[in-house]
Amino acid sequence: MSTISFLLEGLRNLRTTGTITRSSPALCKAAIAGIDFYRARVIVELGAGDGVITRHILKRLHPEGKVIAFEVSPDLCADLRALGDDRLVVAEDSAENIRHWLDKIGAEQADHVVSAIPFAALPEALGRQIVTAARDNLREGGCYNQVHYSLKTKRYYEEAFGPVATRRVWGNLPPAWVLYCCKRK
Repeated sequence: MSTISFLLEGLRNLRTTGTITRSSPALCKAAIAGIDFYRARVIVELGAGDGVITRHILKRLHPEGKVIAFEVSPDLCADLRALGDDRLVVAEDSAENIRHWLDKIGAEQADHVVSAIPFAALPEALGRQIVTAARDNLREGGCYNQVHYSLKTKRYYEEAFGPVATRRVWGNLPPAWVLYCCKRK
């Protein structure tokens, strides 16, 4: 998808895309920080957009790994499929259906979850349902990294995971936050 097309998609569907610009390389790197790519075999990406973070994940993913990329926009799903990587499973579905897609690839749990879903734009009940589904399908010791443009919904992650570390990424337009949560025993 071209930059202009991405901008138009963002303007048309701001509630589901959450932005009108792609994540910068600095934000993509921060979004995947803490992922153990040596051991990870299943990474779930929520709100994958046109695949800007997905590409960073795939560059480092083990050859036997899988990425399940959730995206609700048919146009953005077409962009994800165009990446042409056998390790990528495009889930044109809502993110609370993580369990279904893990079952579909024969995985018990996700090793890590990366999300860019704009929870502040979603109904609170749905946002909490998605975060809970991510936590419940994440292995112990796995990380959940969330990209946000505000800390308005930080309590979702604190309630689901406990302590949440935050990092401000100034090298993005607009500046963003990444929240880091770990699933503890």
